[in-house]
Amino acid sequence: MSWFKKLLIFVVVAFFAGITTILVTYLLLKDELPDVATLKDVRLQTPMQVFTADGELISQFGEQRRIPLRLDEMPPLLVQAFLAIEDTRFYEHPGIDIIGIIRAATVVATSGELSQGASTITQQLARNFFLSREKKLIRKVKEIFLAIHIEQLLTKDEILELYLNKIELGHRSFGVGAAAQVYFGKTVHELTVDEMAIIAGLPKAPSILNPVRSASNARARRNVVLGRMLETQAIDRATYEAAIAAPVTSRLHGAQITASAPYIAEMVRQQMVERFGEEVAYTEGFKVYTTINSKEQALARRALQQNLYDYDERHGYRGPVANVWQAKLAEQQTEEPVFIETERPDEAEIINYLDRQQGIEDLVPAVVLQVNQQSALVMLKGGQQQTLNWDGLKWARSYISDERQGVAPKSAAAILQPGMHILVRQQNEQWQLSQIPQASSALVALNPQDGAIKALVGGYSFSQSQFNRATQAKRQVGSNIKPFIYSAALEHNYTLASIMNDAPIHHWDSGAGIAWRPRNSPAVYDGPIRIREALAKSKNVVSIRLLRGIGIDASIAQLQKFGFNPADLPRNETLALGSASLTPLEVATGFAVFANGGFLVQPYVVDKVLDAQDQLVFKHQPLLACDDCVESSQHTDTSEPTSASEPTVTTAPRVISAQNAFLIADALKSSVWGGGDWRQGTGWNGTAWQLQNLKRRDISGKTGTTNDSKDTWFSGFTPQLAITTWVGFDDANRSLGRALWNANLGREQSAGVEAGARTALPAWQNFARDVLPAYPEQSVTPPVGISSVRIDTTTGLLSRSTDHTSTFEFFKLGTEPTQYVSGSVPQIQFGETTDKKDELEELF
Repeated sequence: MSWFKKLLIFVVVAFFAGITTILVTYLLLKDELPDVATLKDVRLQTPMQVFTADGELISQFGEQRRIPLRLDEMPPLLVQAFLAIEDTRFYEHPGIDIIGIIRAATVVATSGELSQGASTITQQLARNFFLSREKKLIRKVKEIFLAIHIEQLLTKDEILELYLNKIELGHRSFGVGAAAQVYFGKTVHELTVDEMAIIAGLPKAPSILNPVRSASNARARRNVVLGRMLETQAIDRATYEAAIAAPVTSRLHGAQITASAPYIAEMVRQQMVERFGEEVAYTEGFKVYTTINSKEQALARRALQQNLYDYDERHGYRGPVANVWQAKLAEQQTEEPVFIETERPDEAEIINYLDRQQGIEDLVPAVVLQVNQQSALVMLKGGQQQTLNWDGLKWARSYISDERQGVAPKSAAAILQPGMHILVRQQNEQWQLSQIPQASSALVALNPQDGAIKALVGGYSFSQSQFNRATQAKRQVGSNIKPFIYSAALEHNYTLASIMNDAPIHHWDSGAGIAWRPRNSPAVYDGPIRIREALAKSKNVVSIRLLRGIGIDASIAQLQKFGFNPADLPRNETLALGSASLTPLEVATGFAVFANGGFLVQPYVVDKVLDAQDQLVFKHQPLLACDDCVESSQHTDTSEPTSASEPTVTTAPRVISAQNAFLIADALKSSVWGGGDWRQGTGWNGTAWQLQNLKRRDISGKTGTTNDSKDTWFSGFTPQLAITTWVGFDDANRSLGRALWNANLGREQSAGVEAGARTALPAWQNFARDVLPAYPEQSVTPPVGISSVRIDTTTGLLSRSTDHTSTFEFFKLGTEPTQYVSGSVPQIQFGETTDKKDELEELF
C-alpha cells in the first residue's frame, strides 16, 4: 500500500473518530449546557442614572459602566477594528474557526497547555454570558457547542451587537459605549481612528492594555490593531500612518455629570434601593427623573457655599495647609518685603508637589512663590501662575477663636510667606486667598403647592461629608418656631392686633431652685406691643406669654398639624423659644403650609422612573394643595407609588384654616417690610428687613437663632416657593461666635453676634435674588372669611383716625375689635395665667 493511500485512510479514520468524539462529548455535556435561547431576551446590566427635571445628569450608580448601543449606532470603522483583530472571518464561519481550533489543538498537544485562544466573537460571547474564563479543555468544548447553538439562534448582526455591548474593557467599563466614555470622555462617534484601535485592542487583556494603566502597552497593542485594519483594508495607508503617529493620551472619566446635586443623588439612590433592592436598582438601567431644577440647584449650591466663605472669612484666617519650604522676613526691610528662604525647590518640583495635592469644590491648591507689599504671586496646581491682589488678601485677619479675630493686616507679608501651601478660589474674575469652611449649612427649596423639592444642598461638600444636613440634621430651630406658636394663638381668640406685654419675665422654678429669665435678643423691650409687630421683631417674651395663654398641650397639638413629630417638641415653655429640634426639610415643609393656604404637602424628590427601554415604571402622584382638586381627599400613602397607572389628583390634607394661614403669612411680611411711619418717627423694622432690596411684596419670612448662636435659620416663602436655610457647626455644642460685620472693608469695626439675620439670611437672599425672577410676584387675595379694619397702632382697638397713629389690619371674621380707641380702656388679652391686676400694673 502506497504512502498516499495510508495517509488518506488515516485522515478518513481521524475525521470519523473526531466526529464520533464530538458527538459523544456533546451527548455527555448536553445536560450541562445552558439554554442559549435566553440570549433572545437578554437584558444587559446597565447602571441607574439620575436626572434633573430638565434632563441634566446628576449621577450614575452601578458597579458596571455600560452604555448600550444598537449596531447601527456604532461607527462602522470601530466595528471593523474589532473584526480585524478579533475575528476576520466572522461573517463567513458558522460560529467556530476550524483553522484556529487546529492551531490551538496543536499547541495543547505539544505543550500540554491551552495558551492559544482561537475563539471567534461568537465563542467569546458564549463565554462572557455562560462560562468562566478558566483555560480548561472542557470549557473550550462547551464554548464550541454553545457558539454553534448561538449561530443557529441569532443573526450575525445580533451576535456582534451583543458582543460589543457585553465585552469587558477594563475599569468596570463593559461595551464600547462605556469604554469610549471611561477612557476618553467621548461618545463612540467622537472617537478618532487611533482611539478606536485602542478600544478594539482591549479584549485580549483589558487590565494591562488599557491606556490609563500603561500608555506604552496600549500603544503597542493599538499598533497591532491598526496593522490588521490596514491588512483587511478597513483603513488606507495614510490613515494608518496618521493613527500610528498619534500620541496615547487618556485618563479616567466618570459619567458626564452635567448638574451637581450629590446629596439629591444619594437620596434617590437610597429610595431606589429601598424600593427595588440593590441588585435590581443598580443593574436594570433605570432612568430616575427628579423634581430638581438644574439652574435652581446650581444657584442654591453657589449661595450656600458663598455664604459659608463669607462667614468663615469674618472669623479670620487659620493659616496655610502646609509649608513646602521655609522662609522668614529679613531683619532689614526695603519697600517690598524681603524673605530669607531655605532649600527652595525648583519649579518642576513645585509642580510635582502640587500635582499630588487635592482641592475641594472650587478651592484650588497653590504654593506662594513671591510676596510683595500688598500682593502675592502663587503657582496653581497645573503650573499656572496667578497674582493675589490686596482685595483678595485683606480679609485675612488671624483667627484667634470663634469670638475673636486679630487686627486687620496692612501688608501681604503679615499673611503669607514664600513656600506656603494655601488654597485659593476665583471670585468676580479675580483670585483670592481662601480656606475650607469649618461651619456647615443646608438649603432646601420646595414647591409649597405639591411638595416637589426644587433644590437641596446638604452641606458645603459631599466629598467632604456625605451627611445630609437638610434631611438628617435635627437642630434646634430657635425663632423659626414662632410662626407656628402664633398660628396656635390665632386659634385661641388672639388676633394680629392683640396687645401683649413685651417686658422681661422672671419665673421662679421651685423644682430647680432658680429663676428662669428668658430675654429678648437683642435685650430691647417695647412694653405693650401688637402681636403682628412682636412676631416681626421676634420678641421672645411675647412668644412665651402666648404659649402660656394657650397652654403647652394646645401648642403641641397645633405644631403636630404641620408635620412635626411630637417626640421632637419639648413639653415646657422653652418650646416657645425654639428648643424643638427639626431638620431643615421639616421646617420648610411646615412653612409651606402658610404659603399654600393651609395644606400639609409631602416633600418628594423622585418624579418618575423609566426602565432601560424608556417605559414608565412609576410616576409619583403628589398631594396637591387645593380645595377643589379632583377625587376625594381620602388618600393612601402616595409618597410610595408602586405602579405607573393613570395618574390621579389627590388633595393634601387641610391642617389649618385658610384664614389662619393667610394671617400668619401676612404677618410674616412685616418681618421684611416692618410697619409704622418713618416720617413721623413711628416706623419700625422686622428682623428680615435686608430682604427689602429684593423689592418683592409677596415674601414672608422668619429668622431664627438659638442660645449662644449655635444654630441660625431663615425660612421664607412666596406662594410658589418655600425656602429654608440653616447655618451651624456639626458639633452642636459649638457657637458660631462673634465677628466683624464686614472684614473686607479693612478697618476696625465693632463685632457682632452671629444670628439668623446675619448668618443664615444672606444665603436665602442670594438664592432668592437669582431664583425668584422665574416666579413672577403674586398678589395674595384674602380668602373668604377675612375682613380688614382700621385700628389704633398703640391699643389695637378700632380707630377713626387716618394718620400715622392708625393702620389697617386683617382679622378673621368675628374677631375684629368692637371698641374704638377714644376715651376707652384698651381691651387687653392676657398671655399667662397670673393675676390680671399684676399684669395691668406691668402693662401701664
